[in-house]
Parts: sequence; C-alpha cells; structure tokens
Amino acid sequence: TIQASSGSVNGSTALTVTSSFVLTGSLNTSRDDHTATLLNNGMVLIAGGSNAGNPPVGSAELYNPATGTFATTGTQITARFRHTATLLNNGMVLIVGGYNPIGGFLTSAELYNPATGTFTATGSLGTARGVHTATLLNNGMVLVAGGQNSGGTLAGAELYNPATGTFTATGSLSAARFFHTATLLNNGNVLIAGGGGSVGSLNSAELYNPASGTFTDRKS
Repeated sequence: TIQASSGSVNGSTALTVTSSFVLTGSLNTSRDDHTATLLNNGMVLIAGGSNAGNPPVGSAELYNPATGTFATTGTQITARFRHTATLLNNGMVLIVGGYNPIGGFLTSAELYNPATGTFTATGSLGTARGVHTATLLNNGMVLVAGGQNSGGTLAGAELYNPATGTFTATGSLSAARFFHTATLLNNGNVLIAGGGGSVGSLNSAELYNPASGTFTDRKS
C-alpha cells in the first residue's frame, strides 16, 4: 500500500510518500540462504537453503502471485545452501554449487524444469564453490565467478554452456572474492564489485569481457 500527500512549504511543494509491506502466503518449509528465481510463467521458484539446527533443505516451492500462496514442487537431487539459481534462455533454472555439511562445498549442478516440476543433474563445476555469483550472459552462457571452498577464497571463474551441459574454465578474477555482486551491463560485460577477500571487505571492482574471457580493472 502506498499513500501520497502533498502540501506547500515556503512556496514549494513537498511530497510525502508512505509505503508498507503487506503479508502474503507462508512458505511450507522455513529456510534461509536459499534462492528465489522469477520464472517465465510469472511464478517464483524457491529452492534449497538451510534450516537452523537441521540438515540443508532439499525441497523447493513455487510462489503464485495470483493466489499469494506457496506450493511444493520437485526436490533437489542434492540439498544445498549458499548456491546460485539462474534462469536460462530456455526457461529452465540452473542450480550451481553451494554447501552441504555432509558433502562440503559442492561441484554439482542441476536443472529445474518448470514444465515437469523436476530437477535433473547436469555437468559439474571444475572447482567446488559456494557464495559465488552466476550471471546469464547475452550469448546464453552462465558466468560462475569467485566464491569460497575449503581451500579459501576463489579467484577462478567458469562458464556453463546450456547446449552441452558442461562447465569450462575462463579467466581469473584480479582479486579473489566471495559475497560479491555480478551485474550484466548493457554492453555485454559483467561488473564484479566488492565482496569479501583475504584482507576483509573489498572496495575493488572489475569487468569480465565474454569476448576475450578476461577480467580487467574497471578503469582499464
């Protein structure tokens, strides 16, 4: 709900906007560190996550904006949290990496098919990782960058090819980082910004160029 009111102050008009959040339906399973992905049919896929004191959540749910309700859908092959979920051009959702206390940081990936409501396995990462980023590029591939695993903070990046279902290595970040952001720009490059590193929080940023497969300082 948004309410707006205006009035004159010293000859100028002041606009006051008051907004509020409205409750909607509740998840069937409590979770955090999950993902939420808008599907082409307008529904939202909620996948995985953790539940304090319990094993990772392997279930998934669909939020229907028309009814404001959540309904269960297929179960992930591997329960995980701190993974990524990326909508592909074919309408499927790519779930990548993350963490599972039994398996540790994961190399596995899977695909959610909205038409069948099921998850199926796809190719595996070359390097296990969680708290990374996954960005759909203009060429339909997905850039998976940075993150962490048992060996520490990662600088490596990989490309997922939906046509072959495989991951291949691409250029390395100038600075290893996790909990960063990755944003596709209008020119097709990806802006990697901030995150955590070996020296704490980072203020550095860099650009990934899909044409060259390299990362460069944003000022270059």
